[in-house]
Amino acid sequence: MTEEILLTKEGYEAKIAELDALRTVKRPEIAERLKEAIAYGDISENSEYDAAKNEQAELEDKIGKLESLIKSAKVIEEGVKADAVRIGQKVKIRNVKTKATAEYIIVSSSEADPINGKISNVSPVGAALIDKRVKDKVDVKLPDGTAKYEVLSIG
Repeated sequence: MTEEILLTKEGYEAKIAELDALRTVKRPEIAERLKEAIAYGDISENSEYDAAKNEQAELEDKIGKLESLIKSAKVIEEGVKADAVRIGQKVKIRNVKTKATAEYIIVSSSEADPINGKISNVSPVGAALIDKRVKDKVDVKLPDGTAKYEVLSIG
């Protein structure tokens, strides 16, 4: 049985666009490179042909994985007001010790982008925040020690 993959609407649409680009742009580019490499003659010692075939295999693997991901994706509603942290929600937290605040959107691991404020529900911070409520405090094990965060707002 295929595991359900939770994606935000934005993440789902990005995966669809990526798959479309691979099929309609990248696949024909590689096919053209193969055609040119074959035109050079003997393919048994043709490095351009070998490189293009390897790239084609990697591309087809990536397309297959994206198709599978999209097929098992469940789009989640974002921004729904809730009393506990869930995937698809924005959460504002404060480090209890340093008083530094941060805002994140909790997403699935397939669309995590920490630099842009999207953390995975399986990351140390994301996993610790799931099901927490405003004013809850959580201890998070990080590579450089443990940090304590307080949930300031959800949604």
